[in-house]
Amino acid sequence: MGFYGEQIFPRAMDWMLRTPEVGAMRRRALARARGEVLEIGFGTALNLAHYPDAVVKVVGLDPLDALEARVQRRIGEASFPVERVGLPADGRLPFEDDRFDTVVSTYTLCSIPDVARALAELRRVLAPQGELLYLEHGISDDPRVARYQRLLNPVQKVIGCGCQLIRQPHTLVEEAGFHPVERDHWVEPGPRILSEMYSGAARRQP
Repeated sequence: MGFYGEQIFPRAMDWMLRTPEVGAMRRRALARARGEVLEIGFGTALNLAHYPDAVVKVVGLDPLDALEARVQRRIGEASFPVERVGLPADGRLPFEDDRFDTVVSTYTLCSIPDVARALAELRRVLAPQGELLYLEHGISDDPRVARYQRLLNPVQKVIGCGCQLIRQPHTLVEEAGFHPVERDHWVEPGPRILSEMYSGAARRQP
């Protein structure tokens, strides 16, 4: 990914995504987490401080190790074991079927190249009664805002290391074979093209 993708972008994201406001959103999105959790897009471990007591272990999956000292400090502060795993080149998750009680994605579905395949893998490793929890930004339901998002998306993909403005998280999750249990959409303060927020909980369809 080069110096920008490995050093500058992770620092910028770590700074922007550890505000009290984002922390409150994380806590709400992760409130249903329990048991053994698989977190994709583990990043700089910002979710660890917001998991509820029902979590017994987190397995963090990320193709890139960034800001290692910060990550290790946050892992050390967690009240449960944390295991970090890299992503194999073929994209298949290195876990058996039906393993995890909870699967978590925060600010990650926007940047996965083959998001349909990734969600299919998450569905495979999620236990039958487990839940996928997600917190993401996405495309607006206001046509005027969505138009600007589509216009700016090519630029965003470059400066955001693959992050896209035009994905609809609820639709992606449901098209991947998940049934919604909870879903929410709201607009945070700030530029509307970046402030359309989506969160939800979903279970595997039979």
